[in-house]
Amino acid sequence: MDIKTKLQQICQGFRIQGEFIGFSHIKVGNVNQTYQVRFRKEDGSEKDYIVQEVNTYAFRRPKEVMHNIDLVTEHIRAKKPGQVALHFHHTKDRLTYIFDKDGFWRLCNYIPSNTFNVCSDNSVLRGTAEAFGEFQQLLSDFDATQLYETIYHFHDTPHRLADLFQSAHTDQLGRAEEMQEELEYIHSVAEQACTLSYLRQDGKLPIRVTHNDTKINNVLFDPTTNQPVAVIDLDTVMPGLIAHDFGDAIRSAANRAGEDCTDLEQVDCDLDVFRTFTMGFLSKTAAVLTHYELQTLALSPFVLAVELGSRFLDDYLQGDHYFHIDYPSHNLVRGRCQLELSKRILEKMPQLEAIVAECYQQVTQHPKASASPLKFTI
Repeated sequence: MDIKTKLQQICQGFRIQGEFIGFSHIKVGNVNQTYQVRFRKEDGSEKDYIVQEVNTYAFRRPKEVMHNIDLVTEHIRAKKPGQVALHFHHTKDRLTYIFDKDGFWRLCNYIPSNTFNVCSDNSVLRGTAEAFGEFQQLLSDFDATQLYETIYHFHDTPHRLADLFQSAHTDQLGRAEEMQEELEYIHSVAEQACTLSYLRQDGKLPIRVTHNDTKINNVLFDPTTNQPVAVIDLDTVMPGLIAHDFGDAIRSAANRAGEDCTDLEQVDCDLDVFRTFTMGFLSKTAAVLTHYELQTLALSPFVLAVELGSRFLDDYLQGDHYFHIDYPSHNLVRGRCQLELSKRILEKMPQLEAIVAECYQQVTQHPKASASPLKFTI
């Protein structure tokens, strides 16, 4: 079946009304196949939709993925009546997917927008932070236990580190010798890197809905006002910690050198980026954060940098099966870059903690907000 006929069939299955007049293949993203389809309504107006074929190799439990997405997007829509919000359409059986011999399909509304891949503009960075902050705010009363854990141990740092050390011990490809310095460093900071996981295990941090891919290109901006309108790419939405979303955003945005930098002297945590993002994020979340959550924000990018660095190194030891690589040592380079970033973050921890406190004071007008160093009893 040709793709045009297939898209018409899928749209019919989702009860889209009107005349199918065309489609385009959107070649953004490396996982799912995405198409923009256009219909002409009875009144002569045109309306677009997004149809996606989900990669079921990457997402082995796609029904659980869509269960999570459906509950989360419908909750957000109910909180934003009359406003732009992401909406996945349902079949007559109220399913948000069609699973047939040709694949796993879904359909959502098309939102006219701009997206950005870099955050050199502070207003865009602030907007990104506000969008992910509002995502947390709107879902702060949502029971995250309703969601599936679609990727087991995704931000289970002790589990990730244990996998790395086991891979280094077996060393099936003889690569462990190349990363002895990195392994020693991870050993030395392991307890601190596992802080969020330990706090979660002790019940000191609330389980929330987390996005788990808080990059700038997962926020849609209004093409006229340049204000954020929606958070997209919800395939990794599941129960988690708010610090993981905050920390991953900082880890990604504040290192101006990027994830593939080979000159480690260029790797750093940009304090201006940290401040801008923190201000935007807290402007939406300060009222819902617990004391412990607030105190974990400064530490979180360090945790995420160590965790991702360990994942890169583990993939390198196992033959580069998970992350796409452009050259043989790519994952080793990525791992070293993340660990260098974690070192720079640790050096600046007092400054990061002070920035969090200052931003919290500004958005809450709370003069006694603490800027004291993070001190937990695990």
